Formats: sequence, C-alpha cells, structure tokens
Amino acid sequence: MRDLLTVIFRQRRLVLTVFVGIFLAVVLYGILAPPYQSEMKVLLRKERVDPVVTSIASQAEFEHEGVTEEEVNSEVELLQDDEILKAVVQTAGLQSLGNFSLASLFGDSDEKRLVRAVRRVKRRLTVEPVRKASLITVTYDYSDPEQDIRVLRGLAAAYLERHHQLHRPSGEFDFFEEQVRQSRSGLESAELRLMEFSRDQGVIAAAQERDIALQKLSEADSDHRQTQVAMAETTAQTQALLSKLSSLPERTLTQIRNSDNPQLLEKMKSRLLELELKRTELLNEFEPSYRSVQEVDEEIGQTKSKIATEDQAPIRDQTSDLEPNHAWAKAELMQAEVQLRTLAAHDKAEAGLLTHYQEVARSLGDRAIEQEQLLRDLKAAEEKYLLYVNKREESRIGDALDQGGILNVVIAEQPTVPVLPRLSVLGFGLIGLGLAGTLSTGVAFVMDYLNPAFRTPDEVLSYLGSPVLASLPRRKSREEDLSTRGQQ
Repeated sequence: MRDLLTVIFRQRRLVLTVFVGIFLAVVLYGILAPPYQSEMKVLLRKERVDPVVTSIASQAEFEHEGVTEEEVNSEVELLQDDEILKAVVQTAGLQSLGNFSLASLFGDSDEKRLVRAVRRVKRRLTVEPVRKASLITVTYDYSDPEQDIRVLRGLAAAYLERHHQLHRPSGEFDFFEEQVRQSRSGLESAELRLMEFSRDQGVIAAAQERDIALQKLSEADSDHRQTQVAMAETTAQTQALLSKLSSLPERTLTQIRNSDNPQLLEKMKSRLLELELKRTELLNEFEPSYRSVQEVDEEIGQTKSKIATEDQAPIRDQTSDLEPNHAWAKAELMQAEVQLRTLAAHDKAEAGLLTHYQEVARSLGDRAIEQEQLLRDLKAAEEKYLLYVNKREESRIGDALDQGGILNVVIAEQPTVPVLPRLSVLGFGLIGLGLAGTLSTGVAFVMDYLNPAFRTPDEVLSYLGSPVLASLPRRKSREEDLSTRGQQ
C-alpha cells in the first residue's frame, strides 16, 4: 500500500489534472447532453388464431396454448431485424444525423449511410423479453427525447406491419375468391349432369328404386315357390280323392218303414158298413135267399176279402241318402281341381312377373351405379364449393381484423417522450468520480512506469547490480519550504 501511495504521490499533479478533467467532462456531459431513455412494451397473445391454409375445413379451437419461449424469442429477433430498422431510420430521417465517419469526407453512398445509421440505432436499441411473461421491453437511449419517441413509434409501426406480412400471406382472399368461382361452376355442371341423367333415364332415386325392385323380386320369387309347393300338394290331393271316390258308393239306405193305407182301409170299412146296413134292411123285408140279399152278401164278402188282403200286404217305405264320405270326397275333389287351375294360372303370372322384376332390377342396378357416381361428383363439388366459401370468409374476416389492428401482438405500453434523463447530475457526478479516480490512477502508474529515473535504492540495485552506499534527499522547492515553515 505504501508503494502504491508513493507512486500516486510522485505523480500527484498528473493525477489531479486527469481527475479534474475527466470529472468535469462527465459532469458537463450530464448537464449539457444527458441521455434520455424511451420505453415501450409489446404484448404477445393468442386470442386470434388464423386458420391454416389447407385443403380441409378449419376446425374450431376452444382452448389456446400459451405463448411459448420460442415465439417470444422469435419476436425479439424480429424487432431487431435490419429491414425493420431500415424502415425506422427512413421514417425518422436518421440517415445523416451524427454521420461523422471518415468516409463521409470523401463522399459516401446513400446505402452506406443508411447501413451505418441502422448500426447506430441498433447499438442504442435494447430489446429484452420479460422473464416469465409474454411481454417484450424495447428501450432506446439518445440525448434527444424527441428522437427517442420517433424511433420507437416508427419501430412499432414497422414491426406490426412486418408481423402481419409474415403471419398472413398476401392475396389470400383473391385466391379463394377465384377458387369459389371455379368450384361454383363445377357444382352447377355436376347438378346439370345429374338432372339430365334423371330426365333421360326416367329415374329419380335409382338406388332406392333398385332396392324396391329387388324386394319385390324376392317377394315374387318366394310367392312363386310357395305356389309351386301348393300346386304339388293340390295335385297329390286330387289323385288321392280320385282313388277314394272309386271305392265309395254314391248313396246309402238310411230308413225302411212298413205302413197300411189308412184311407183305402177307411173307405173299404165304410163300404162294408154300408153293405151290412143294407143287408140288414133287406133282411127286414126279404128272405136271405132273396137275390138282392145274396148280391149284398157277395159284395160284403168281397169287401172283407179286400180288407184282409190289405191287412196282409202293407205299404213299404224305404229312404236312402247320399254317402257323406263320397259327397265330401267329391266336393274336395272339385275344390282341389278348381284350386289347381287357379294355382297354375297364378304360377304362370308369377313367372312373367319374376322375369319382369329381374329385368327391372338389372336395369336399375346399372342406372344406380351411374347415378351414384354422379351423386358422388355432385357431393365432392358441393364440399369443394363450401370449403372455398368458408376459406374465403375466413380470409375476409382475417383481412378485416388486420385492417382493425386486431393482431396477436399489441403495443401494451406506447412510447412516451421522457421528461427526465436516465441519470441525474448526481449520478453523473458519482460516475465521474469513479471514472476519474480509476483513469487518473491508471495514468499515474503508466507515467511512473515510463519514467526512466531511479527512485529507490532497490531500483538501482536491480537495474545496475551495484549496491547504493548513500542517498541524498531531494531539495525542497521554495514553495514547499515556505509551506513547511508556515506549518511549524
């Protein structure tokens, strides 16, 4: 410490001169041209998600991810892009401001002056992301506060415009508008082809008509098979009934009844009674041998003989009826024959109907294939048209949002004109003290090192290799002597 202080003491005039000069220069700079710092903050967000330009429909996103560190770093680099800074320099008119390089004395091109101005602005510009936040702090330091505000405002405008250019391709709406016109033309052509096909072929929904025809064909085939089975059953039933009828009698005796003829007997008995009464009357007048009596007796005998004959030969009544089994078999046979003829006619009609349904189903199947192809073409054209309509609307909305300034980046804190400098005069004084003390001390040690004079016996010994036997102190100057005496 003593050696260090000795060096400073030896160079005290130089140290004091350098110290005062540097201190005054720093303080004067702080008073005359203090540096001002203007600041703005950029906020990154994901409230607006632009749809991706793809061949598929855009899907709605209900949850957005936060801003990543990579995105923040990308925006930091974009804020320091040379193209953006060139636009800022040109907007703020900083091409020739402070351009005192050696090349400017011998003539310089505008491009070089612009590049040097960009370098100066880039050195004074500080872009830093805020830790654990989606904010970027942008500061600019210069002695003119008006220039600070011009630079930051120009940077904000150029950055937003460049951000829009990078994240949204230009001409997107015009492209989708053209695609909408082309897809609409394709859709109308597909609709026209489908209408002409329906009109020429006479079908509306060939696939449904084919399915209906196939269903009817299946029903007709099933009915045809059932009819053939019924015909076989009826034929077998007819043959069985014919065989049964040959062994069954047509009629059968059901009742035999014997009875007299009551009317005849009543007449004969009445005659007999009349004859007996007549004989009795005759006997009252005549003898039994009288001819009239004998004639009456003969008639009475004949009547009695007839009555006896009638009693011995009564009337026989026989009743016969149709054989029920024979009648049933005959009726069933007739019904089976009629049913067989009906089934034969039904089978013939169903065979023709089957042929008709087969031809209709085959024809509708071919038409259904053609119509389905036309429907697929129509559906594809419609989906393409709706896709481009949606894309065009998304592009229109995106352009409207761009015109309204609704972006995923926003200037959260607008730059303002700084009222106070970044450092006060006291701050510059402290900086001047530190800088002046450091530089003056350094200059003292350098000048002391460059001084060839010997100052201590050790220097003489180390340099000449000869020991110092005695040394005389330096004679004080007159001023120093007067000062010492005054102190005494």
